Amino acid sequence: MRVSEVRDLAGFDALEAEWNELVTRTDDQVFYRHEFLRCWLRHFAPEGRLRILTGRDAQGRLVAVLPLQAKQGKQYGMPVRQLLSLTNKHSCRFDLLAEDPRRAGTAFLAHLLKDASWDVLRLADVPEGGSAFALLAVARRVGLPCGTWQSARSPYTVLPETVEAWQRERGRKSKPLRRRRRRLEERGRVTLERMTGGERLAERLAEGFALERSGWKAERGTAIAQSARRLAFYSDLADVAAKAGWLGLYSLRLGKQAIAFQYGLEYGGRYLAMKPGYDERFAEVGPGQLLTEGLIQDCIGRGVTELDLLGDDAPFKREWTDTVRPHHWLFIYRNSLRGRAMYRAKFRWAPVARRMVGKWVRRR
Repeated sequence: MRVSEVRDLAGFDALEAEWNELVTRTDDQVFYRHEFLRCWLRHFAPEGRLRILTGRDAQGRLVAVLPLQAKQGKQYGMPVRQLLSLTNKHSCRFDLLAEDPRRAGTAFLAHLLKDASWDVLRLADVPEGGSAFALLAVARRVGLPCGTWQSARSPYTVLPETVEAWQRERGRKSKPLRRRRRRLEERGRVTLERMTGGERLAERLAEGFALERSGWKAERGTAIAQSARRLAFYSDLADVAAKAGWLGLYSLRLGKQAIAFQYGLEYGGRYLAMKPGYDERFAEVGPGQLLTEGLIQDCIGRGVTELDLLGDDAPFKREWTDTVRPHHWLFIYRNSLRGRAMYRAKFRWAPVARRMVGKWVRRR
């Protein structure tokens, strides 16, 4: 495998067709597609120092990619030179894309070890069993300090072929929602709207972002509209997804008023629920859960086979499933004095300190 690096956006843009063909052949998820990553880069790392590893076979075919950026940082107060996956809380999941993950991991790691400009390689939110674990296995085999931390446990549910089958599976769990829906219908006409694009897209996005900002997310400062970068990313992604046929915005409406909102993408038979929001003035009837119920029924009716609730586990997500998809952060350190010290701090000293603090808190 011939390994090379792409270090600018022009070079990344030139890979679009080959990149997406590789995604289709390996792990066809929207978060790995070139369009999604390009949108992420445009808004979250426009000046990032790209180090996108590419692997080609003897015929020059693109057979592996690992998109990274170099960034200075700190670990427990120590300066650290990092190679990071192109990820943050809004990228959902990440992985090495490779026809042969073990071969790609061996070639990419050998390439990186020739370069002494980094201390740690960190890949965030890799799904359990993802191809990037092959890279970790190679690192262990050659004696590099490395390890994993579990990050999100994302609930998901496989959808049956018919709404009737789904309702039978739900059984008595449906009764509380039926009562809430009746209480809401006493206030007016309740409808579910699905939008995939069109002239009113900007209006519906603004409406949804306002709903998302109206509750606890605003108090924590995590609402989309509270950050110019977040707002630009989700608006831009909606335009990209609408053109590609992936967009799926849902709103639960009381009369003409939206009282719950779900920003999501639909790709490869999955509905990917990225950002929910609801009007907390209607909290007693659970508008977010009523919207999810209608969304599931709509997805089943159109042949969607999975609802992926993304992010971390939460009680409102467990209303719909007992199944989770674990994700992990993968850490590989250079086998140097600095690298070994950082590994020990991350995987030995910090866990011991947390256990000691935990025991002290329990004793109090």
